[in-house]
Amino acid sequence: MKQGIHPENYRPVVFKDMSNGDMFLSKSTCKTNDTVEFEGETYPVVKIEISSSSHPFYTGKSKLVDTAGRVDRFMNRYGKLTK
Repeated sequence: MKQGIHPENYRPVVFKDMSNGDMFLSKSTCKTNDTVEFEGETYPVVKIEISSSSHPFYTGKSKLVDTAGRVDRFMNRYGKLTK
């Protein structure tokens, strides 16, 4: 790797998919205060809503991910309208 091109806080970070609990290790400069035990070591953790292990495009499963109730609000507001 070329020296001097990465920021000082470029370090190994665990990304945790909150929809299914999968975790993977990568390098990042994301700021986080949380840590997690992963493969016998403690790393900073970044919590994400969706990743390739839970995204319908990659899994082939049609799944509705609605964490904030946006679909329900939309259906209540516009679902009763007909053309």
